[in-house]
Amino acid sequence: MKTINTPVYLLVIILLVASCTAKETSNVTSKAPDIDIHTAVISDNMDAVKQHIAAGSDLNAPDPFGGSSPLISAAVFGKPEIAKVLIDAGVDLNFQNSDGSTALHTAAFFCRPEIVKLLLEMKADKTIKNKYGATAYDNVAGPFAEIKDAYDMMGNVLGPMGLKLDYTYIEKTRPEIAEMLK
Repeated sequence: MKTINTPVYLLVIILLVASCTAKETSNVTSKAPDIDIHTAVISDNMDAVKQHIAAGSDLNAPDPFGGSSPLISAAVFGKPEIAKVLIDAGVDLNFQNSDGSTALHTAAFFCRPEIVKLLLEMKADKTIKNKYGATAYDNVAGPFAEIKDAYDMMGNVLGPMGLKLDYTYIEKTRPEIAEMLK
């Protein structure tokens, strides 16, 4: 029977204990900020979004109003940098809100080409239909005049939260977004 040299045995024990301690320390997460993740997204508070990610917050948490995810909120309010950070953190690209719309539906509707492009590059499903039977493409395929009332309604509801709609830009960009989604 072979015996282990005591100094070698102690060194092995020290290394095992050190590696277990390092693993336990690396699993400690940061504390979530006081601001909720949707407010952080809408207010363009990147530091708070990153704190939520580090704290392990639910990055797909639906908002209490329309059931939108933080990624959908980033699409509504045109926050491409935050959208990218959320996507890189592993959010559900195809999360559907209360009306069945995804971030791709929303980014298309609000004419956010940078976010549409990012979602398509990351393989968001462009075939998903919302509860109205519309895909993201369908949201921008028709003439602007036929859907202007929907923009008016969204502007009235979300305007107090900071949503600004430029109808000239939207009318010009809708066909470009439709082409991206074909």
